[in-house]
Amino acid sequence: MVLGCLFVISCLVVAASAGNFNQDFKTTFGGGRTNIQDSGNLLTLSLDQASGSGFQSVNQYMYGKFDIQMKLVPGNSAGTVTTYYLSSVGSGHDEIDLEFLGNLSGDPYVLHTNVFAQGKGDREQQFYLWFDPTKDFHTYSILWNPQTIIISVDGTPIRQFKNMASNGVAFPNGQPMWIYSSLWDAEDWATRGGLVKTDWSQAPFTASYRNYTAQACIWSSTSSSSSCTTSSSRANSWMSESLDNTGQARIKWVQNNYMIYNYCTDAKRFPQGFPPEC
Repeated sequence: MVLGCLFVISCLVVAASAGNFNQDFKTTFGGGRTNIQDSGNLLTLSLDQASGSGFQSVNQYMYGKFDIQMKLVPGNSAGTVTTYYLSSVGSGHDEIDLEFLGNLSGDPYVLHTNVFAQGKGDREQQFYLWFDPTKDFHTYSILWNPQTIIISVDGTPIRQFKNMASNGVAFPNGQPMWIYSSLWDAEDWATRGGLVKTDWSQAPFTASYRNYTAQACIWSSTSSSSSCTTSSSRANSWMSESLDNTGQARIKWVQNNYMIYNYCTDAKRFPQGFPPEC
């Protein structure tokens, strides 16, 4: 048993390889607006005035390290939201969110992040990216283990949410989650708080995905247990991974230079004091 697993987990040493969108995911909405190409190695989502589109993983996971490369909607994407997240769904759900809020052409995208545990969220942090995410593919990663959640961009950590359950802070460790992604219209709030609306003359809007990989514990609903699938015993280290001194320095650099909102510093929202995890 891997240290820290809260369910019956058997660790199988098997090869972890790039996922195939034909095999590992299914369309959730949008019909033909979800387009899988290159023998399952490339997926695109499209949004027009009639509908957006989305997909989810076939498997549920109980902890994992998930990487995917994305190229976001280019040009005037104001009003659009492209998402990549884990969720157990339901009223008391757990969720780890990455939402990319569209922009006017030439303005930076906003990466909106949030963590839900047992139905409670309100833990927003927002960042500008230090590159144009529409010009090329970039890697967006979620590490979720019993000790911490770390969100990274191209290997650079931008956010960490530690397990502080001993201090009364809810942490996502009791519900298996699916991987989701979607492209949809949120012109009422996405760009500058809804001040900039979607320009449908620019439609269809398209986001692209490739090189999905997962080192993760796949949940079995029939046995209420999961199996850790990793490429080697060394790769099992993600189950106890946290930020070392270098990682702490990198996350500080991102937050000092690119963070534009942090709920932990919003005194207007928390006049009686900040949440204990802050």
